[in-house]
Amino acid sequence: MKKKIMLMLFIIMYQWAFACPLCEQAQPRILRGITHGTGPQSNWDFVIIAAIMTIATYCLFLSIRYLYKPGEKNINHIKNSIFNTSQYGR
Repeated sequence: MKKKIMLMLFIIMYQWAFACPLCEQAQPRILRGITHGTGPQSNWDFVIIAAIMTIATYCLFLSIRYLYKPGEKNINHIKNSIFNTSQYGR
């Protein structure tokens, strides 16, 4: 039963994933078959999307970097109260 439900969901999602023939005609050559809608109205739309992608990628890089190695060396920093378990006798 679960396999049939999953198969039906994948078939429905497959049809939603690709653009319809009418939308394909409205899209530029690069985006045909990928997106729905009217498509970019000017070349500035591509510049805006590139800028947003650059900012998002940079933010992702910084978030991973500071999660991995935050760089706080202060003994009184709040994270040291969590990592220092010797004060609780453990």
